[in-house]
Amino acid sequence: QVQLVESGGGLVQAGGSLRLSCAASGRTFNAMGWFRQAPGKEREFVAATSWNSGRTYYADSVKGRFTISRDNAKNTMYLQMNSLKPEDTAVYYCAADTHKRIGISGRTYEYDYWGQGTQVTVSS
Repeated sequence: QVQLVESGGGLVQAGGSLRLSCAASGRTFNAMGWFRQAPGKEREFVAATSWNSGRTYYADSVKGRFTISRDNAKNTMYLQMNSLKPEDTAVYYCAADTHKRIGISGRTYEYDYWGQGTQVTVSS
């Protein structure tokens, strides 16, 4: 049974940092990603990484501030978030894509498994 478990969310002041973790179990994946959903908004792509090659892909809104990484030995993915802004406030979800693709997807519907989400709140 596939499980994705996020951790590391919390409350931080603007300009601060947080590190999210996503522990995966149950099978291997082609890629894993982070998405977020703010109140009243649609879920949006944040960043993703190919599990084998380590290639990464970021939303423009987080480039230069967020870094996605993975530890294959631990089956864990991370999102280091620096220079946080109030507009980064959202529930952050870890997701896994089992399909082989050319490139890394940023589309929510192409991810097969999802974690339960972790709240990130950035105060101004």
